[in-house]
Amino acid sequence: MSQTIIDTHIHIWDFGRAEYDWLKNDTSILHRNYALQELEPARLEAGITGGILVQAANNKEDTAWMLQTAAATEWIKGVVGWLPLLQPEATARALDEYASNHWFKGMRHLVHDEPDARWLLQPPVLESLRLLAGHGLPYDMVGVIPAHIETALQVAEQVPGLRIVFDHLNQPPMAAKERFGRWGSLLKAAAAHPQFFVKISGLGTASGNAAGWTAGDTRPYIEFVLQQFGPARCLCGGDWPVSLLAGSYTQTWTAYRQVLKELLNEEEQEQVLWKTAHGFYDL
Repeated sequence: MSQTIIDTHIHIWDFGRAEYDWLKNDTSILHRNYALQELEPARLEAGITGGILVQAANNKEDTAWMLQTAAATEWIKGVVGWLPLLQPEATARALDEYASNHWFKGMRHLVHDEPDARWLLQPPVLESLRLLAGHGLPYDMVGVIPAHIETALQVAEQVPGLRIVFDHLNQPPMAAKERFGRWGSLLKAAAAHPQFFVKISGLGTASGNAAGWTAGDTRPYIEFVLQQFGPARCLCGGDWPVSLLAGSYTQTWTAYRQVLKELLNEEEQEQVLWKTAHGFYDL
């Protein structure tokens, strides 16, 4: 089996380069700078060969820092940045600017930090998302409640050309020990639309058992999305450094790979570990 593995969800942040509102009152291990070099030993141990940097702040400074880091790091293959979606004209200018940047591969907004779960359905935001789709770029959806999936389904109706990936499987109900429930029925509805993808990531922190979660805890949810979306619409991500709240980077990747090996043949494993990412982010 090929040893190619693309981690589609890596964060970096530097308080001297950008503002990270969600971290301002954080008292956990996340409240410090995280540079990509710090990940290097664990990356090699986990066997990761390529990576995607994903936005951690709703501002252009965070995106600039990721693009600068990507340009200086051979194994980083792309950046999921940020765009000012509430301002379509500014979004258009930014997209024109990023069009010549080899690393800009998609965008994300921290919608789970917005008070309104329907934030993406505002007319100017939808207009900006149409511009994104027109550039052939996908959208990373970081949702944490079923209402975020409902919103994404409505966005898909309004912007049929937009490819959307649910980061962290949109927070499956692992902590509630609930099998699938409303989360499952909504993701099943999303799976009926070929423009939706899912990212197997963030499951250690979603487990509600940061110190004791196992590969077995994640298996029902990974198996569910594989059945609904198929390997060709599933990607994998480590979610470093947020994942460190629930164990090491290597532990996260060992768990995901164990479950994938139990559920899929070698060709299907390759699809989830790198081929889907390669196509989705046009690497």
